[in-house]
Amino acid sequence: MRRALGLGAFGLIAACTMIPEGVDEQDIARYDAAVASLGCTIVTESDYMAVGLQTGLSRAQLTDITAYKLSSEGAVRRPAGGVELTTGACA
Repeated sequence: MRRALGLGAFGLIAACTMIPEGVDEQDIARYDAAVASLGCTIVTESDYMAVGLQTGLSRAQLTDITAYKLSSEGAVRRPAGGVELTTGACA
């Protein structure tokens, strides 16, 4: 019972993750499309640069969106490094 309550609370926390300040849903949609065009992963600085060029977002905004995706379970860390999206076109 205790474990079930703990897992339920985690789900509520993840569901309440807020979109980063300074970005909106359209920015996140552009980010998702740009990362999908790279094979759904961001591994290197050049990947961030390519996503930035496609979206017009700053490096700080890209980092914030990546952290948001990780905290909201829209992305996972790859064992070999980097991040992989797990939702939308990358599901």
